[in-house]
Amino acid sequence: MSQGEGQPILQATLHDLRYFTTLLRGVHFPNVGIQRAVIKVTERGLVVIVEEARTLLGTSYIFADVFNEWSYHPDIPLKDDEDNEQEQQANAEEGYNTTAFEIPLNTLIECLNIFGTAGGSLSKNAGKPRWTKSGEDSDNDSNADASRNTGRSHRSTGRTIDHFFGGSERTTSMRMTYIGPGYPLTVIVAEDSSGPTTTCEISTSESEDHLDFPFDNEQMVLKIILKSSWLRDALSELDPSCDKITFVGNPPVVLDPNATAKQRMKARQEGPPILRLEATGTFGTTEMDYPDDKEVLESFECEQPVRFR
Repeated sequence: MSQGEGQPILQATLHDLRYFTTLLRGVHFPNVGIQRAVIKVTERGLVVIVEEARTLLGTSYIFADVFNEWSYHPDIPLKDDEDNEQEQQANAEEGYNTTAFEIPLNTLIECLNIFGTAGGSLSKNAGKPRWTKSGEDSDNDSNADASRNTGRSHRSTGRTIDHFFGGSERTTSMRMTYIGPGYPLTVIVAEDSSGPTTTCEISTSESEDHLDFPFDNEQMVLKIILKSSWLRDALSELDPSCDKITFVGNPPVVLDPNATAKQRMKARQEGPPILRLEATGTFGTTEMDYPDDKEVLESFECEQPVRFR
């Protein structure tokens, strides 16, 4: 039986699609026309890959746990040879069974926001970083509430429309279905179980090869994990005439474990900044230093002083 007649390759449901849309927007490059994205589906979730001008590659990993319901049945051809079956089973255990297709990312985002409710943050006040300006959203807003709205503990075992569209809670829900190659990606969006519902069918095509940037972890000298809102706010303060930015990294200062809190603070202040952003524009030079603080830099690894532009 073909996939078109049997079980769909992918069925995924979200009771609140805002967090999912935010992850898609993260790899949607602005000021670009029709932007095509490669969607890779595995048992672990989705990988959305966007390439721009053969020089820029954006990848978003959306794990299956983000969805309230996740069902993936890869279209694997049956093999009579026992060795091939064993190899196929081993690949499945390693997560190599992948279904890939290509869609216009702009269209998918527009379909998810068809009611105009996919762009707002989930909370306006909780967890704002100190640099966030009034009226702006932060990563903490979407992440904190997304963990509550899309947690696995809220999954239901029913099969009513309330199950697929989040019950009586007034949020925009989504159900996404992909039958197989040659079929469109079907997205059902609803405000709630009794409200308006729309069905979008997005044409898919065979995925093409994309850039593969070589990255050697053994040669890594700088690795930073921080909330994107901190970097966004710093960049917004730069002179618009700046056309280049310099990143400066230094290994954290090694503190004496027997030192007092005052001595530790003095050592940090007198030492070089672990992370600095420099930009020169028409009206001068801007320097912004990031402190060695877990509230700012979630993770910072620097083997040696490094400077790149």
